[in-house]
Amino acid sequence: MGRIKTTQIKRVGNKLVRDHRDKFSKDFDTNKKVMPEYVKVGSKKLRNILAGYIARLMKIEE
Repeated sequence: MGRIKTTQIKRVGNKLVRDHRDKFSKDFDTNKKVMPEYVKVGSKKLRNILAGYIARLMKIEE
């Protein structure tokens, strides 16, 4: 199976990809470093989950 993402992660992730698609990539580490420019995340764990979800979205789109 896999870990299920919450609605909040999906909503924010989809909005970031829709608005700033050219800034994100399929690489988790790159997304983790770029993300603070566009959204303020309260914890490191949420930032990592969101960066991973965005990387997954970018892989699916190719």
